[in-house]
Amino acid sequence: MRAIYTFTFLFVSLFWLSVSPASSQVAGAIRGVVTSSDGKPAAFVNVELKEIQKGATTAEDGSFLLRNIAPGSYTLRTSYVGLQPQEVTITVTAGQATPITLALTESTAQLREVVVTGYNKTVSVGKAGTTPLDMPQMSGIVNRVVLENQQISRLGDAIKNVSGVSLTQQRGGVAETFSARGYSIGIAGAAGSIFKNGTITNSAGFPEASTLESVEVLKGSAALLYGNVSGGLIINMVTKKPKFTSGGEVSMRYGSYNLYKPIVDVYGPISKNLAYRVVGTYEKADSYRDVVKTERLYVNPSLLYKLGQKTTILLQGDYLKSNLTPDNGVGALNANQDAVIPTNIPRSRFINTRWAYNNLEQTSGSVNVDHSFSDRWKLNLITSAQSTLVSAYGAGVPNNNVLPNGDWSRQLSRTKTEEYNYTGQLNLNGRFSTGGIGHQVLVGTDLIQISSVSNSFTITSNGVGVTTYDKINILDPAKYEARTDIPTATAISQTTAPSFRFGAYVQDLISLSTKFKVLAGLRWSYQKTGQTSILNLRNQTTTPGPAATRYDRAFSPKVAVLYQPTTSNTVFASYANNFLINTGVDVYGQALAPSIVDQFEAGIKNELFNGRFTANLGVYRIINSNFAQIAPFKLDGTPNTDTNVRELTGQTTSDGLEIDFTGNLSKNFFFITGYGYNYMRYTRSANVKGAPVLGERLTNNPAHTANATVFYTLDRTVLRGLKLGASAFYTGARFGGNNNTVGQTPAFSRLIPLNGFTTFDLTAGYTYQHVSLLVKVSNLTNTLNYLIHDRYSIMPIPPRQLLTTLTYKF
Repeated sequence: MRAIYTFTFLFVSLFWLSVSPASSQVAGAIRGVVTSSDGKPAAFVNVELKEIQKGATTAEDGSFLLRNIAPGSYTLRTSYVGLQPQEVTITVTAGQATPITLALTESTAQLREVVVTGYNKTVSVGKAGTTPLDMPQMSGIVNRVVLENQQISRLGDAIKNVSGVSLTQQRGGVAETFSARGYSIGIAGAAGSIFKNGTITNSAGFPEASTLESVEVLKGSAALLYGNVSGGLIINMVTKKPKFTSGGEVSMRYGSYNLYKPIVDVYGPISKNLAYRVVGTYEKADSYRDVVKTERLYVNPSLLYKLGQKTTILLQGDYLKSNLTPDNGVGALNANQDAVIPTNIPRSRFINTRWAYNNLEQTSGSVNVDHSFSDRWKLNLITSAQSTLVSAYGAGVPNNNVLPNGDWSRQLSRTKTEEYNYTGQLNLNGRFSTGGIGHQVLVGTDLIQISSVSNSFTITSNGVGVTTYDKINILDPAKYEARTDIPTATAISQTTAPSFRFGAYVQDLISLSTKFKVLAGLRWSYQKTGQTSILNLRNQTTTPGPAATRYDRAFSPKVAVLYQPTTSNTVFASYANNFLINTGVDVYGQALAPSIVDQFEAGIKNELFNGRFTANLGVYRIINSNFAQIAPFKLDGTPNTDTNVRELTGQTTSDGLEIDFTGNLSKNFFFITGYGYNYMRYTRSANVKGAPVLGERLTNNPAHTANATVFYTLDRTVLRGLKLGASAFYTGARFGGNNNTVGQTPAFSRLIPLNGFTTFDLTAGYTYQHVSLLVKVSNLTNTLNYLIHDRYSIMPIPPRQLLTTLTYKF
């Protein structure tokens, strides 16, 4: 099947490349700069040629470039959300880039008052510089305005603003897991799907979101560009960049449960060609959960250097020190029975040891080089490195060992891990024509090397090994006296697990006419999962791990057809796939090949009122037709009972739709709304012990999700500067726990059914000159529901809380 897809792609590509009209007209271009009335660069200004409705948005330095313009005279129109547009006549000459400088009638101070949401921006996670209308799959952007107005500090709170995406788990209170289209992503590893500035990042300890410029989400398959990532979504966090204008802000965030969070953001030029930015925050807080505390420090410095007119070098670094209390939530009554959430206890009930800790230290750095060979060809190089060190100690998870009466014999778990990520990618973007057919080409390669180091411990108290630490009752804490001493944990071995990923890809957006486009691409991925090495820390000897080094390879094609009846509408249909690395062996003892997951998607995208209003709808079907499941028979035909012997004969199917409406109809008013539906289930299964249950929905996938946010700022009354906002987030019914298998022992259901829930947030704010104040009440109705990881981390969602931010901008 893969060979057919590959052949089809090559045939289509060669066919279109071979089509060439007899003649074509040499095009020109317009290169310009837009400034404010006081001579400073004006960013995010819309620039459009009225006659052909072709436009662009100015960059941070006010520059813009319009390519492939037929020679002639045009009316160039500049507009800015909430301000009056301006027009000027310009003549384009064949084969030349016509220069122009445009000055707005507004000053920089006036422009700062305008709310700019930037929904019309290129999604950088797409690598190819394509606009949202040219991207044949659904995506979402949570931009700076939303992040600031909702006072977002955690990635999970930002992601709730994207249709079809939900926060479904909090693993031990120290990490988040997100789901979309039936697939989940969480802490990065060999198959990480969370990125920062386009490079893979470990998301343990909660990434800091209060200092981000935006959060980008690409839904569905992204294997063409990123290789072995989730088939549901990838997330790219975009940090704030240096500016060549001086400015900044300082904020103090204060909230319920003694939250204190100062934030500093300072930027400006160092010289004509060098600019800087430093963003940092410190956070200290208690929690609605007893005993739980948070203390975090985050710093994000960056430098931007302009090496001549064609090359920029961006250096970025960040440092996060996060000390959290690990928290498995309220637990579940689940010993050899259907799991029951103890809803008759307070939301604050804490069941870990009071001395438990989870300390993380993460350091990362990256270099991003952009070079323009010409107006049509650009090269981008990114390299990065990241280290993540985690040290944690406390009670183990209450997994299937809490008795129906609430008794739990606690065991201890000591962990110490190190992860080192090294990445590099090189992307060449170009535009050219073969006759009258336009091409927007991306050719690239990337590599990721990850080394994970984990320690094993023995736990002793007074020289005696500790198996059971103590006994508590999660329903009645007074029933037993909990221990408070901290047993000695001694590292006895250290396991190192290396992995390496490499990919090469090519993509072409082919403009057959002004209305029809074809996108075609192909990636080859190579992945090496190295054999682990185990160091005995007692005698310093090293032995290899039990699993041999494995090598996986996969092709990932993508093809799409786009019809654009106008410059503001797109109708698309696409096919893409991604792959899943499997564990286990087949009946011949060979490592299982990757599972190829097919995705079919169609949709409609609209950008109206010069990009101020967007309306998008997408539908999809994702089929893993070679899902790995236990093989019913061994090679000799006898029944198989070894769950490690598997075959690619199962199937999962995910159907769904996503709808987005976003608008910024004036400088005073913006809104975001979205809805997602998903039906992810097992559609083929062997009826043998250990196989999935046919027809069962997969866990952690809400059937319905919805979001709505609206903000309005008054500016024409005595209440000028007053801001009002409201948000609502809905997560539908879903299953937590674990999926069942045929003939499982014990026979109780491992699923934990959860009802849907809605939370409401209300915000009020006031701005006077350089000072602003925001006040938010979250979960206004004090709704209670849970986020569940497996059958143990059952975390109540936060109750009603107050959050305020006082900001001074300069």
